[in-house]
Amino acid sequence: MKKSLFLITILFQIYFINAQETGYFYGGLESNSQWLQTDEGINFLAPEDQFRANNYILMNYNLGKFTAGVQYESYLPSALLGYDDSTYGNQNDVATYYFNYKDETLDITGGYFYEQFGSGLILRSWEDRQLGLNNALKGINVKFNATKDLGIKAVFGQQRNGFEVSEGTIQGIDADLSLSGALNIESVDIQLGGSYVARNQDTNGNEALPTTVAAYGSRLDLIFNNFYAGVEAIVKDPDVILNEGQISSNKLYDGTALQVNAGYAKKGLGINATFRRLENFSFYADRYAEGNIYNQQVINYVPGLTKQQDYLLTNIYVYNPQPRLIIESFDQRSGEVGTQFDLFYSFKKGTSLGGKYGTKLAMNFSYWGGLDSEYNIENRWYKAKFIGNGHQLFRDINFEVKKKWSKEWSSVFTYQNVLVDKGIVEGGPLGHSSILANIGVIETTKRFDNGKAARFVAQHLWSKDDRKNWVAGVFEYNFSTRLAAYVADNWNYGGTNEIHYYSVGGSYSKGNTRLGLNYGRQRGGLICVGGVCRFVPENTGLSANLTVAF
Repeated sequence: MKKSLFLITILFQIYFINAQETGYFYGGLESNSQWLQTDEGINFLAPEDQFRANNYILMNYNLGKFTAGVQYESYLPSALLGYDDSTYGNQNDVATYYFNYKDETLDITGGYFYEQFGSGLILRSWEDRQLGLNNALKGINVKFNATKDLGIKAVFGQQRNGFEVSEGTIQGIDADLSLSGALNIESVDIQLGGSYVARNQDTNGNEALPTTVAAYGSRLDLIFNNFYAGVEAIVKDPDVILNEGQISSNKLYDGTALQVNAGYAKKGLGINATFRRLENFSFYADRYAEGNIYNQQVINYVPGLTKQQDYLLTNIYVYNPQPRLIIESFDQRSGEVGTQFDLFYSFKKGTSLGGKYGTKLAMNFSYWGGLDSEYNIENRWYKAKFIGNGHQLFRDINFEVKKKWSKEWSSVFTYQNVLVDKGIVEGGPLGHSSILANIGVIETTKRFDNGKAARFVAQHLWSKDDRKNWVAGVFEYNFSTRLAAYVADNWNYGGTNEIHYYSVGGSYSKGNTRLGLNYGRQRGGLICVGGVCRFVPENTGLSANLTVAF
C-alpha cells in the first residue's frame, strides 16, 4: 500500500506542477461491477459476496521525450465472476507502472511494459480487461532502430501474475529487417524477422528439469502488387508437461509452431487463407501455470483462427485453441492443425445484385483438428504426423450478406453451420462426442434524424445435440447519439428446462464518459475476444460499466 500511495503522489505532483507549463497528463478510469442475485430458474445461488467489482485507474504524464505512468486496480470485495478470484479477489494496489524515454532511434521502458515479437506467436504481452488478462512484463524493454531498415528489440523481466510476478524470468531479442529497403528493391516488399525468447526458472533441486527453456523463430513476409504472403516457424526447447499443476513425468518434449498466410486484395475483392500447425506449443512464464483456465502467465499469443462472431447464438459454439500435449489414460492430445479461409466481395452499385447502394458478401470457412498421433501412456511416448487424419475439433462455414436498401435502412443476413467437439465447449476431454448446429441471423437497422436509430436482430439455432434449439432476439433504440436502450432474450426452447436468458439495459455517453447498465441472465460458457477465450459461469444480476477518458 505504501508503494501505491508513493507512486500516485509522485504522478499527481508532476501533473499539478508541470502539466500546464511543459507537459500533459492523460489517462482513464474503468469500473465494471455486478450485483448478483439468486435465480432458481438457472440453479444459480448468489455467493456471499453478492457485489463484485473490477476497477482500473490509469494515469500517464508526458514531458517531451519522457513518459511515466501507473495503473491502479481494485478487486473489492471480490473479482467479477469468471475471473481468477484467487489471484485478484479482495485486493487493491498499484498493478503496473513504467518510465519511458523515446526518440527517433531509441525507445527504452523500465517497469511494466507490453511487447510483441512478429505476430505474437512466440511472444506477446498485452492487456484485455474483458478477459481478465494482463501479462505485462516487469523489467526493461529496449527498442533500437539501427538503420531505417533494421529494428531490434530486447526484453528482460518477469511476467505479471495478479499483483505479483512470475517465478520464471523472461528474456528475448527480436530483429526486423526490410530487405527491400536494404537492397533498394521497389517491385516487391520483403520483410525478414527473427526472434529468441527464453524462460529461466529454478528447478528446486529436480535435476531432470531444464533451468532454461527457449523458443527460436523466424518469419518472412512478402507484398507484391495486390498479393501478400507470410510464413512464421518456431521451435521450442524440450520441457516437461504438466496436468492440473502436476508434472506428469521427468521426460522432456520439444514443441513446434508453423503459420502460413496468403491473400489477394483489391477494390471490391479480398481473399485470405491461413494455415497453422501447433505441436506441444504451450509456453508459460511459470511451468506450473501450464493449462490454467484463466490464461494467466501465457508468454505467447495463440488465438482461435476462426470467424469472430458478434451475435448471441453464433457465440454459443466457438473454438478455443488446443496447443497442449497431454498423455493420460482419460485424454490424449498433442496439438492442433487447421486452416481458415476468407472471401470478401462487393457487388457494384447499379447492377442487379448490387442495387442502388451496393451489396457486400463475405464467406468464411475454418477447420481445426487434433494432430494425428500415436500414444504410449505407460512409457509417456507419442509420435505425431505433420498433418495426417486427426480427430476433428471444429469446423464452421459462414455466409454474410450486407445490404443497404436506402440511406437510412440497411440489413445483414448471416448463416453459420458449425461442428465442434463437445470437450471444447465444456472444457473436458476431447474426442468423445460432437455438436452440430445451424444458425440463421437477420439484422436490420433504421436510422432517423437527430441521431435516432432502431436496430432489430432475430436469430435461430437448430441442433439435435447438446441443448437442442435456441431462438433469440434483440431490439435496440438510440434516442440520440448519447442515449441508447435495448432488450434481448435467448430462449433455449429445445432444452430440458426451456430457459430464457433475458437482458435489458442501456447506455449514456457524454464527451469522454460512458455509463452502461444492464440486468438479466448470463448464459454460461466460453466468452471470446480476438480468438482468446475464458469460461463464464451462468449467473443473474445487475451489471454496470463506467469508462472515463481524460
